[in-house]
Amino acid sequence: NGVAWHLREQQPDLDETKLPRFGMVHRIDKNTTGLIVLAKSELAAVKLAKQFFEHTVKRRYMALVWGNFDEVEGTIEGNIGRHPRFRKLMDVFPDGDHGKHAITHYTVLEDLKYVSLVECRLETGRTHQIRVHMAHQHYPLIGDPTYGGRPRIPRGAEQPLIDGLRGFPRQALHARALGLIHPQQQELCEWEVPLPAD
Repeated sequence: NGVAWHLREQQPDLDETKLPRFGMVHRIDKNTTGLIVLAKSELAAVKLAKQFFEHTVKRRYMALVWGNFDEVEGTIEGNIGRHPRFRKLMDVFPDGDHGKHAITHYTVLEDLKYVSLVECRLETGRTHQIRVHMAHQHYPLIGDPTYGGRPRIPRGAEQPLIDGLRGFPRQALHARALGLIHPQQQELCEWEVPLPAD
């Protein structure tokens, strides 16, 4: 509603009974922070949606996950689809079995004792992709109420630190950077936003 009101003010000749046409082209999960993409016109929405469909948009996310990786970089491949019994959840399936093909590339940015700060780059854009892929590899996101599960915490771990991480109020996922071709100027545009304070 806020965006529609803003766009309406940009078009003073518009009939007062009509809201401007615009579209949400790229959104993020509830309680994830970072960049989203809104189109200001129907034509822009079509051009932008095509880029997402063709997987030409560059997207980088940062996530804080439970556990430490053996490899600094890797790729997670696996179809993502609705869980067969719990329809509100997504799950990973063998290729060709169920769901849609999904690819997530990750790089460990920092090893933080019991957790890791990772950057994820998406080739595809499936529902809950990073959260589902990381949980499938036994590195659930800190604070993820849906896919977080029970993290493996070593004996002797600093309990106050662990309790603080367990109490994180949302999934620790941030849509950090995005690059796409501007629908009018046909130039590459890139944006980056810093991590939120929490």
